[in-house]
Amino acid sequence: MSDRRLYLVLYPNYSLVASQFVPATFAKHYAQGSTSFWGGNFLFVEVDPDFRHEFFKIDEAFDDLMPHADGRLKATKFICNYRTLEHIDFNALQNMYYCNALGDYVELTSGEYVPASSSDALRIFLDINPTKMVALTTRNFIEYGQFLTDPVTLIGAPVMFYTQLNFNIDDFMTQFEADPFLPINLPVIHPSRLRDAILEIRSSPTKKNKGLLLSCPLDKVSYKDLQRGFMFSSYEKTKFYPLIPLHDVENNFYKFWKTI
Repeated sequence: MSDRRLYLVLYPNYSLVASQFVPATFAKHYAQGSTSFWGGNFLFVEVDPDFRHEFFKIDEAFDDLMPHADGRLKATKFICNYRTLEHIDFNALQNMYYCNALGDYVELTSGEYVPASSSDALRIFLDINPTKMVALTTRNFIEYGQFLTDPVTLIGAPVMFYTQLNFNIDDFMTQFEADPFLPINLPVIHPSRLRDAILEIRSSPTKKNKGLLLSCPLDKVSYKDLQRGFMFSSYEKTKFYPLIPLHDVENNFYKFWKTI
């Protein structure tokens, strides 16, 4: 097995990293094994080690990727922390790892995205990388990505990475009328602010997007509260990672499942 691996960290930071660790060990190290650990959910995707782009000094990093003097493998050699996503070839992206604070993970593979049948339904998307936002929209996964990466509007970035929250807008509106203080599975955002945003879009036929939060609380969102999967999108290309059903998570990634 190769001792030269590439990982694209998608959340909480945006880094291309060389490592001698296999994904499971890398996940554990990132969560608990480093003095600069992250105490929440995090995401990374393995990148084909043969991938090269002039923006990244990958060969130089691999040359420095050697075990420590005591024989321990080198955990991380940071290659780049800036504009990483826009310089990655989607074809070089391999399996994705959605990890908790203990370093347990669920492994996702890319697959086909099939648009939802209801084109005018309201959805909540979490922009993860390289900009962070929570947005209410009538756009589906593909349409939302094209909106964010449109080179004319300059709303987002050349490449965006995002996901959808599992949230039923109609049920929320009914429940809000009965109890405006009912907690929702969307951290930080007050239910009344969400209600106002929904009414604003529904009263304005030409309005398709409404920002809800200028950050992305992915570390506070459970896997079970996500919907469909994760999307990489440029204006012309996409790559989709569908979520694994919860019963498959329980069967195949039990340690992760126990914490969600």
